[in-house]
Amino acid sequence: MPFHIKFGLSIIVLLVAAAGYALQAHLGQTTPKYAVAFLGLFMVVAMWVFPEVERKKIDRR
Repeated sequence: MPFHIKFGLSIIVLLVAAAGYALQAHLGQTTPKYAVAFLGLFMVVAMWVFPEVERKKIDRR
């Protein structure tokens, strides 16, 4: 995945996680807001750490 797409997607995921955290905090729910924050950060880190799967073309004769 190209850098600019991965970077943009990371920003979007972090913004959505921050909005979810703020919503859960506004509703007064403690545990779900921490889960939202953790999962948002985990998704971004996983996207940068784990390599993208590349399939090899098999020559069938």
